[in-house]
Amino acid sequence: MNNKCLFVIVSLILVVLALTACDLTTPFPLSESGSYDFGTKDFSTQNYSFIDTSRDDRKITIMVWYPAKLPDNAPPGDYNYDAEPDSSGAPYPLILSSAKVGSIFGPHLASHGFVVVGVKGLDYYVPWNENLIDQPLDILFALDQVASNPLEGLEGMIDAEHVGVTGYSFDGYNALAMSGARVDPEFYLAQCAKPQLEDHWISMGYCAPSNAWDQFTAHAGDAITTSEDGLWQPMTDERIRAVMPMAPEGAVLFGERGLAAVDRPILIICGTEDVDTNYNLEAVYIYEHLGTPEKELISFVGEDHYMAFSDEPLLRMKHFATAFFGYHLQGQEDYADYFSEKFVSKRDGLAWGVYKGE
Repeated sequence: MNNKCLFVIVSLILVVLALTACDLTTPFPLSESGSYDFGTKDFSTQNYSFIDTSRDDRKITIMVWYPAKLPDNAPPGDYNYDAEPDSSGAPYPLILSSAKVGSIFGPHLASHGFVVVGVKGLDYYVPWNENLIDQPLDILFALDQVASNPLEGLEGMIDAEHVGVTGYSFDGYNALAMSGARVDPEFYLAQCAKPQLEDHWISMGYCAPSNAWDQFTAHAGDAITTSEDGLWQPMTDERIRAVMPMAPEGAVLFGERGLAAVDRPILIICGTEDVDTNYNLEAVYIYEHLGTPEKELISFVGEDHYMAFSDEPLLRMKHFATAFFGYHLQGQEDYADYFSEKFVSKRDGLAWGVYKGE
């Protein structure tokens, strides 16, 4: 072997070792803050609200997180509120959620070049009720308003043609609802009429709307409930290009036919020990019946419904959100590697797709 060949081989070995070391020291690189500072604006405190006249003058208020410029050496905190926007990379793709979930993911995603709009006043509800309809429509109305009426102080910052939706638990349902999924009344009512219905769906009150179905349908309105195939129309918008439901619910409402209508990229995250939004009855069922070919399920092995309040799982979720939306909304082609089967399979505590146990 000549010296030139030996040099090439040694160089390749050193590169592999360097990449391996980097992989070990930063196993979730996109969990780290991005290149932007972040700012936040609470538009409800400025008497800035949207009124949906088509739904009895329903008032919608929002929180916004966005790339910003902070004073040099400014500590986090008050400096983030109403901070000067950083328009150097504008317009930025838009991500929608509830303000509750936005407060967790908004600062991180803004640091990576997104604007996050969270609708205020959305929260968990037990048993199921008209919020199944109202919350997705609130988020969609906020999208329409932000797209058509530039937010004061954030003019030119938002790319409302490239939109993602994310949410956790109840907000995971909202994200799923905006994926193109369609309510299947026949499936839902048949399941709720079964005496052997899964205890999970009973205990969580998921069948409550079935007891007043005419009223529930009337609340949704003809534009949503009328179709030729018996399924409701999807509560979504063509500008929504990718969705990321975390610990989602809604399987019994959509059923196989309704989930087969999902037509855009979707990444589902759920803990395998989640009994609140049941891993097998919700995340797995939803994933296995999605119609879109661009679907991923990343299972957090051994984690329960409250993993969003634990540092390490939360950092991982932030990493995957940045990678997934970066790829689909920002055109970051290399980010596909960061939520791929190869990437996930190398990380302890994660499983690609449905977790079958050890």
